[in-house]
Amino acid sequence: MADGSVRPGEKLPAARELAASLAVNVHTVLRGYQQLRDEGLIELRRGRGAVVAASLDPERFRLSERVSELVEQARSLGVPDDELIALVRTALG
Repeated sequence: MADGSVRPGEKLPAARELAASLAVNVHTVLRGYQQLRDEGLIELRRGRGAVVAASLDPERFRLSERVSELVEQARSLGVPDDELIALVRTALG
């Protein structure tokens, strides 16, 4: 998604198909799809499966990835969530 190799509206593989091709449990794929849905990157439609969100913006996706990396780094340093949020608010000015 970040590199633009999939387009908005494009259908993603069925969870069972993707799980088989990656040799992982289908529930792992389903959790991944649910996380992508929660981040607004895909839409899960009954009977149609997973579809790349129509409003997908690669730059916004990259920003989301960087924020996730920031949170991960803060947690590895033992920075409490409220302190991280305060740091971000200060940076926003």
